[in-house]
Amino acid sequence: MKKILFSAYSLDYGGIETSLISLLNATSSKYDITLCLEEKQGIYLKDVPNNVKIITYKPNKNKIVLLRKILNLFKQIEFKLKYKNKYDFSACFATYSFPASFVSRTASKNCAIWVHNNYMDLYNQKIIQYRKFFKDLNIYDFKKIVFVSEMDKKVFNAQFPECSKKACVCNNLINYKDILKKSEEEIDDFKKENITTFINIGRHDEKQKRLSRIIEATKKLNKEGYKFRVIFIGKGTSTNEYKELAKNIENIEFLGAKKNPYPYLKNSDAFILSSEFEGYPVVFLEAKVLGKPIITTDISDSKKDIKGKYGLVTEKSEKGVYKGMKEFLENGFTMEKFDPQEYNNEILKRLDEIINK
Repeated sequence: MKKILFSAYSLDYGGIETSLISLLNATSSKYDITLCLEEKQGIYLKDVPNNVKIITYKPNKNKIVLLRKILNLFKQIEFKLKYKNKYDFSACFATYSFPASFVSRTASKNCAIWVHNNYMDLYNQKIIQYRKFFKDLNIYDFKKIVFVSEMDKKVFNAQFPECSKKACVCNNLINYKDILKKSEEEIDDFKKENITTFINIGRHDEKQKRLSRIIEATKKLNKEGYKFRVIFIGKGTSTNEYKELAKNIENIEFLGAKKNPYPYLKNSDAFILSSEFEGYPVVFLEAKVLGKPIITTDISDSKKDIKGKYGLVTEKSEKGVYKGMKEFLENGFTMEKFDPQEYNNEILKRLDEIINK
């Protein structure tokens, strides 16, 4: 049985963490897996399969720069002595984590890094910052660079053509049986009602998620007399800002972060995403599994994977979100059937190629 290692920051609430848990559950019976975390914490920690070993690598954060560098140098040496090239495959699953990058590059010569976001958008189209980010991750030292969307791969290849042969696309697995099971759990703070319900699930961060677009579109649709409600599941640095913006709007509800968001999604009519940029939203897959149409801004591979098949794709603006919500309220949307097992089988084939070649 091959020994493989995945490194990440933590297992707190988020799409990367959800994807990692699905990956571990799907591969832990086939491989001897070690999970290395910078912070051994998070709501998904209990969901790690029992046969997956968890270790930690946490850099020192002493405020005295010289002391911090010395202490971290010793930590790196210690980790190398214990784990250098001890695995058949290793992967940094949290792109943004520099310690996770170090762990992956140390643990195996056959190392990979997953890229879960469009970092060009994150850095406001600033090429110098984009290139610096990936160079600081030591991108040239990875044998494989795995993107969760075709678009992100194209953006990367344009800036790092010398790495294009290492780049590949592998979307996230989806634990659909778990989603279907958890969607049946009873909840007491939300009920299905005879009114169109839009739901957004995710982190509250205005720079990326732009939930203000949904709130402003709701105000406009309310003035036009449409009857519906909007549910926000999640929390973040912009939560208070959003609550203030939605003050006195009775058909908007903030229910906070939920470890199990699936009963809420199941009892809604459509999932709505208003982001300025994304990698490939895991919630797209979750909505497909539960048969919920998707209204999304034009991010990631949405035009290729969502438009006309599983929902509506709008321009990245308040006006676009308004038009998408209005179109759904007036005409609804009939989805194509999604086969999650067929989807997972294809992803597992790609994973085997990445791990074993």
